Amino acid sequence: MLAAGRWHAHEVTPEGLVAGPPNIVMIIADDLNTRIAPYVDSTLVVHTPNLDRLAESGVRFTRAYAQYPVCGPSRASIMSGLYPESNGVTGNAFDTGNHRLATPELADHPTMARFLKDNGYYTARVSKIFHVGVPGGIERGETGSDDPDSWDFAVDIMAPETMSPGRLERLSRGQHYGSNFARMILEDGQESTQADVLAADQAISILETRLRPLPSGATNRTRVKPDAPLFLALGFVRPHVPLIAPARHFDRYPEDKAPLPAVPDSDLEDVPEQAARMSNANRFGMTLEQQRQAVAAYHASVSFMDEQVGRVLDALERVGAADNTVIIFLSDHGFNLGEHSSWQKLSLWEESVRVPLIISQPGGLRGASDEIVELIDLYPTVAGLAGLEKSAPGILQGTDMLSDSDESGEAYTITSAEGGSLRTERWRYNRWGESAGLGNEELYDHANDPGEFTNLANDPAHRATLVELRTRFNEVRSNAQGFRSALSKAPD
Repeated sequence: MLAAGRWHAHEVTPEGLVAGPPNIVMIIADDLNTRIAPYVDSTLVVHTPNLDRLAESGVRFTRAYAQYPVCGPSRASIMSGLYPESNGVTGNAFDTGNHRLATPELADHPTMARFLKDNGYYTARVSKIFHVGVPGGIERGETGSDDPDSWDFAVDIMAPETMSPGRLERLSRGQHYGSNFARMILEDGQESTQADVLAADQAISILETRLRPLPSGATNRTRVKPDAPLFLALGFVRPHVPLIAPARHFDRYPEDKAPLPAVPDSDLEDVPEQAARMSNANRFGMTLEQQRQAVAAYHASVSFMDEQVGRVLDALERVGAADNTVIIFLSDHGFNLGEHSSWQKLSLWEESVRVPLIISQPGGLRGASDEIVELIDLYPTVAGLAGLEKSAPGILQGTDMLSDSDESGEAYTITSAEGGSLRTERWRYNRWGESAGLGNEELYDHANDPGEFTNLANDPAHRATLVELRTRFNEVRSNAQGFRSALSKAPD
């Protein structure tokens, strides 16, 4: 939905492009916010040279939003192309962790990968695409909520995580390393033990096997779908806690220079109780020193993950497939690093629901799009990139991000405690609970308050805007919640 006026790009057509459906490599990071160089103009951002070069070669979406700021529901919405309330996945439970498990009416609705598989692609998964617990699921090598029918080939990753050879230090209260801050400084020479290194190794092996040209006149009779284009879904688990990286990456980010956000003393005085509960600084009990250590460790683990992205990009160049491979990079959701005194995902604030999203297409557009897009838009976008837009399932709720459209974008997100949010060009409207007008609403003006510090929901001067967004929110939520009921009543 690249509308004029908010799109800054130019079209390029490199020589040597290969005809036919492109290969598609989709890389999903875990808990990555937009505090990276392609998104923030600051000397204090994370060092991500490989994401930088990927952004330079493609489209960087500056306002992309997750449908749920928790791993399982977000990933299920990406792979189904449906809102969480529509596909039935609203938590991290493994037995209902994808739409085919959660909703019997959707058992025949293909995931994005299954759709490509059914239309001639060889599909491969490496590591966490659907939900897998971190660190426990990775330590046990679990499959998690995967949909096996989606893949011709799949690899689960087993790695030591909290048992890695290095120095593990808990920075916040609590024993659960999957939701509390801890940092792990790896010993020298131990990088090869780590989940993302192992995942990159497997991905590179797939690229080498599937995409490297055979010698002239040679054939590979043992290769499954020998002439099929490749769809590779690669999951990295960093920077999900525990925050693990080699010492050289920790050295890059001195703790005393780690940036902490400004939080007004009155920040949470004007928000509903459910929103205020998303502030967990007191519960975590981190000192200012520990907060800076947590930020530095987060940055170090992001740089470590970025290195693995670079290895995959280099492999595509090495096997001669870069000119016919679309690369998509995204995170499942964002993450608060102290904003609003919150040190977690789950909230409806901008830092928690906004995600990095980059699409690099050989011969395609380059630049930045300020359009508001949602992660459910990925499924129809991938279908379009594969030349399969006319075959895409008709029930998809997203739209092709790369198509020409004059529609004004909006993003709908939900979270726990009946929380929901509608992000428009200028405004964010949040509601906690089904009914409105009970002191359970938030309204933020991003033109004047990008930090979302001043709740205007009770300001008479903004009553008309509140009513307009409340009405639109009701429409979107009603459609999402009524989707499965309408589906079950549809004639065969």
